[in-house]
Amino acid sequence: MGCDRNCGLIAGAVIGAVLAVFGGILMPVGDMIIEKTIKKEVVLEEGTTAYKNWVQTGTEVYRQFWIFDVQNPEEVMANSSSVKVTQRGPYTYRVRYLPKDNITHDTHANTVAFVQPNGAIFEPSLSVGTENDTFTVLNMAVAAIPYLYPNAFVQVLLNTLIKKSKSSMFQRRTVKELLWGYKDPFLSLVPYPIVTTIGVFYPYNNTADGVYKVFSGKDDISKVAIIDTYKDKKTLGYWPSYCDMVNGTDAASFPPFVEKTRVLQFFSSDICRSIYAVFGNEHSLKGISVYRFVLPPKAFASPLQNPDNHCFCTDREISNNCTFFGVLDISKCKEGKPVIISLPHLLHASPEIAETIEGLHPNEEEHSTFLDVEPITGFTLQFAKRLQVNLLVKPAKKIEVLKNLKRNYIVPILWLNETGTIGDEKAEMFKNQVTGRINLLGLVEIVLLSVGVVMFVAFMISYCACRSKRGK
Repeated sequence: MGCDRNCGLIAGAVIGAVLAVFGGILMPVGDMIIEKTIKKEVVLEEGTTAYKNWVQTGTEVYRQFWIFDVQNPEEVMANSSSVKVTQRGPYTYRVRYLPKDNITHDTHANTVAFVQPNGAIFEPSLSVGTENDTFTVLNMAVAAIPYLYPNAFVQVLLNTLIKKSKSSMFQRRTVKELLWGYKDPFLSLVPYPIVTTIGVFYPYNNTADGVYKVFSGKDDISKVAIIDTYKDKKTLGYWPSYCDMVNGTDAASFPPFVEKTRVLQFFSSDICRSIYAVFGNEHSLKGISVYRFVLPPKAFASPLQNPDNHCFCTDREISNNCTFFGVLDISKCKEGKPVIISLPHLLHASPEIAETIEGLHPNEEEHSTFLDVEPITGFTLQFAKRLQVNLLVKPAKKIEVLKNLKRNYIVPILWLNETGTIGDEKAEMFKNQVTGRINLLGLVEIVLLSVGVVMFVAFMISYCACRSKRGK
């Protein structure tokens, strides 16, 4: 009887030990299985999970616009007063709904080439009004003249055309005209061939961004989705030195197994440069653990604050001898037009810039850019890309509607929020196919290890207690 009891206790301890060992072995083996599966499924080739979502995003992406309605146009022109603005919006469009086009696989170089077609569909239910809502905004054609044509004689000639077309520094335009284009009366009178249609995003519909060539990750998973070339080049031709390089991905996904210490690099054709995001926090998105990466103020800092940005300072007058921060002059990629990019409401920008504008209320929560990345796969499950389009306006004695200006202005035209979040159905599918299986495997490992250790310890204690009792 005593032997049977002791044998049973020893057998129980052995089973516990086996379970604990099996649980311990399953940890590295399970991690290897997960890593192998993820590496297979994130490769950009037909048949993988990543490829299906890469060709055409399953997430609905919206671009919201807020227009800066100028309240005191006559006062600004007459007295060089601060520009008073009130934001109006949002006016919402669905974008990025078209699948990638002209997809070409290069199996030798392990790359995939494509173009991203552009399209925008107005969403009335997500907007405060219609596309025909009209606001007082900067006249971009007139305001750009002093920067584009500094010669006094040329300005005299252009001033005649401005007066003839009855144009001014400001104008009334509908949302649709401002965004997507209108035939400008002043430009229509210019006696040599030029583009007479003007709009912040003209042309957009029926155009395409690219050609992009990205790595498929087939031979090296750490390079998956990273851009090899943009428009057949590794550089942009806009900036000197390394600032001109095309770095990172397009931000839709990143190489898998993302760590909090990683700096996520990505390229944005909207701002004509590569940029980066750093880890902000970890949170749950529809039951999926994600890392939030944010655009740091350092990315748009002046060369004095961040020496790495020295090659983004290309005009010392606009940048106040490279001391302004929070703004980016992208005129070189906008055919010379004095377009200045910033975060909405000049968030993180030099206070001197905002001194000429009244009505801006920068807010970190509403106006910052972020990416929510699932760290195992590297997929971006939620994002908000926020930026503001401004135009530099300089005084011009030969242009009647600009002759009373006594200082340079960086006038905000609009700001946008392009956002997308994984849908409920896609989130459930992602949890079932990816995170759910990983969590289940982790749970099994912990249960086996825990139960095994408890059984081993319990049965060994019982065995020792029985032996002690028999000895007495």
